[in-house]
Amino acid sequence: MCFVAPAVMSGADLWKWTPVAHDTRFALAHHTCTPIQGKLYLYGGVKSTDPKDPPLDEIVTFDPEQTTADSGGQDSMFRRSHHDAVALNNRWLCVVGGWDGARRLSTICSYDTKTKEWASWAEEPSSNPPAGLSSHTCTKVSDRELCVVGREGGLRTQRRYASVYTLHLNATAKTYRQVSFVLVTWLDAHLSIKSACVIHRYKEEESHTASRSGHTAVLLKSDIRHSTRHGWSLFVFGGRESAAGDLVGWWEAGKIQENLFPDSPLSEQLSKLVTSDKAKRETPKNLRHHSCSTIGPFIVVYGGETLARSRDVVCNDLYVCDTRCTPMSWFLFPGSDPGQKRVGHRTCLLNGRLYLVGGFGADGRTPCPTISVLDFL
Repeated sequence: MCFVAPAVMSGADLWKWTPVAHDTRFALAHHTCTPIQGKLYLYGGVKSTDPKDPPLDEIVTFDPEQTTADSGGQDSMFRRSHHDAVALNNRWLCVVGGWDGARRLSTICSYDTKTKEWASWAEEPSSNPPAGLSSHTCTKVSDRELCVVGREGGLRTQRRYASVYTLHLNATAKTYRQVSFVLVTWLDAHLSIKSACVIHRYKEEESHTASRSGHTAVLLKSDIRHSTRHGWSLFVFGGRESAAGDLVGWWEAGKIQENLFPDSPLSEQLSKLVTSDKAKRETPKNLRHHSCSTIGPFIVVYGGETLARSRDVVCNDLYVCDTRCTPMSWFLFPGSDPGQKRVGHRTCLLNGRLYLVGGFGADGRTPCPTISVLDFL
């Protein structure tokens, strides 16, 4: 049974997180939350900051229509935290990398939401895998292609520059192949699949970017009114002491699976929010382990921990980026309730609503057992 708590007002009464369900099984951090067939699939994560506590191996399913939760899928072989996951063919939960309690992994596994079974994926001989990944990002380009940007290994083994990996998938055969690129400030990647042949063409510039961990990555469609290149770009930001974002990829129009970006009535509400007299122009800076969701032409960032101070590091601020502008513009809408501070949480768009799931609270140690939705006033 999921219990509902009272709503909490925030940000000068412009927006609020409205709790819709409360369950101890939602008390997770550094987990994933993936929409599949109208439900949210919460997987893995941790319940404490104690490194001796192993990551979780449970899948918790939340049905927003019925406001009910179910759990299952436990298998100690598939413990993960600080991983990333995407939905394939609206059926499989595909998990990439993460920490299993003993080491960082670059392997892939999947959970079949129809048969309720786990499977390990085989790596093709031609694959060029990274070192173990954690606190990385995995962005879905299509059901057969992912883009992985991230940290390899621990602090001592991390390369000076981060890496980008194109991950080609065969969900039926459960095989995968990885091709490595060096992360640069501008990357021209023309990716196509012809049977077993993969063609890559890219250009590496002299300037590189520093490595990132706990960052976010979003696919953005170029505006033909302001750009001569009609296609999609991958922007990466956060995860380091900087407000700068990096352009790490570009795909021609038609290469991106269009249904990755469903329409949402929140777009109109976000448009009113960024044009209100309370909107403050400010770019998110020094954030990591925040959440990020794309809603129409807007990027919505919430919470995270700041690297700019040593105390009171967990945040509850809402940032909205309007990509219709050139250059795109960020707006800050501060949160006023410390009970809504989150780090290591997830936001997820499903059926036109943005859900806030789990994460550690203001003390950075206690996971929140509540699922909330973003509302505007």
